[in-house]
Amino acid sequence: MGTLTDIDGRHLDGPRPTKGAFLHAAFYLARPTANAVVHLHSTHAAAVSCLADVDPANVLPPLTPYYALRVGTLPLLPYHAPGDATLEPLAETTARDHHAILGPVVAGATLEQATDAIEELEETAKLHLLLRGHATRPLTPDQAAELAPTSS
Repeated sequence: MGTLTDIDGRHLDGPRPTKGAFLHAAFYLARPTANAVVHLHSTHAAAVSCLADVDPANVLPPLTPYYALRVGTLPLLPYHAPGDATLEPLAETTARDHHAILGPVVAGATLEQATDAIEELEETAKLHLLLRGHATRPLTPDQAAELAPTSS
């Protein structure tokens, strides 16, 4: 059995919550239609978060249609130490307009949707790193907007 907390992060059952459990609560509070939140410490997404020249408002370009469809825009929040609860209100505010942040943390209407989106995010981070220094042809803003996820 996994960890069970209430929406305020109080431990109810199972193993103790991780230091980042409040991020899940922030997404559930901001996105009432979310039934799942997936949070990973994946290699390529973490590597992208370390790059100095990314746009914090939208870290990854829409390199593939499935990224645009499943993730959309991807903000990068300012650095906070692991477990720093001052990140929670910022994450909640950001999650109102984005179902994903670079961490990565992704919310979805179902666990399958959240998992598909976070896998697409990680693969796009990998592509982004592989293509650095090469001319790329990401989707145009109009193409990406046409595929952008709705409020899940």
